[in-house]
Amino acid sequence: LPEFLRALELAHDRLTELHIVEDMRVRKHQMLMRGSAVVALPGGCGTLEELLEVITLKRLGVYFKPIVIVNTRRYFDPLIELFAAAVEDRFMEPQHLALWRVVDTPEEALSFLASTSSAQDQPAT
Repeated sequence: LPEFLRALELAHDRLTELHIVEDMRVRKHQMLMRGSAVVALPGGCGTLEELLEVITLKRLGVYFKPIVIVNTRRYFDPLIELFAAAVEDRFMEPQHLALWRVVDTPEEALSFLASTSSAQDQPAT
């Protein structure tokens, strides 16, 4: 949590662990480095900004963990359509659409991540 948000008393008081950082840039970096995946739930500008940044980092070969978009109540449909249009208009390659997984529910996200995690834990053959 960035210090300025803690100062506004937005810190959750029942967390088992809370890291206070200098700013949003440091927060995003630590979340990406500490987390096992990125799961995007419906949200506002900050959610969209963070999602697009991590997709860009994955496309550039800087981030390698799974990205899951939870499309609850079709919230992300306009963004998914925009990605399809970017491919159609040749601003993105079709294979870039495989950089993330879209699911309908949080339970599907957990199931996908569990299968991805167990697959990554298997030795290469």
